[in-house]
Amino acid sequence: MMNPEPTSQHRWLHQLLGDWTCESTADMGAGEAPMQGTGTEHVRALGGLWVLGEGTGTMPGSDTGYMLMTLGYDPAKEVFVGSWVGSMMTHMWVYRGTLDAAQKVLTLDTEGPSEKGDGSTARYRDTITLVSPDERTLTSASLQPDGSWKQFMQATYRRKVA
Repeated sequence: MMNPEPTSQHRWLHQLLGDWTCESTADMGAGEAPMQGTGTEHVRALGGLWVLGEGTGTMPGSDTGYMLMTLGYDPAKEVFVGSWVGSMMTHMWVYRGTLDAAQKVLTLDTEGPSEKGDGSTARYRDTITLVSPDERTLTSASLQPDGSWKQFMQATYRRKVA
C-alpha cells in the first residue's frame, strides 16, 4: 500500500526513538564466564512507519560491533516486522512479532544459525520490554528441545539525558 497512515502500532514503536546507553550480559556457554558489554544506540524514524536503531557495543571476539535493527508494523498481516544485522556475522535476522495486551512487551520471533555450529538452523526470540519512558530491556532466547525458551542475553537501555 502506498502512503499508508501510521497505525497505533507504528506510534508505539516511536517510544524507542532517541539516544540510549546500553549495558548487557551474554551467556558464553558452559564453563565460560558471562560477557559484560556496554554500548550506545541511536533510534530514528524513517517516516511514520519504521524505526531504525543503529548501535555500537562490545561483542564477543571483537573490540566493537556495529548493529542495525529495523522495526515496523504490517497492518495487512497484523504483525510487527523487522530485521537485525551486525558487523560480527553474515546472517540477517528477520523478525515477525506481536505486542502484549498491556502494550509493554514486543516479542519478535526469528530463525538463524543453530548454537550447535553444525549448519542447522534454530528458532530464537528477541523481546523488547518497556520498563519506563527512559528504560527498556532487550532479551534474547533460544528454543530448547523440550519447548522451553533459554535466555542467553539481556541488555538494559537507558535514555541519554541531554
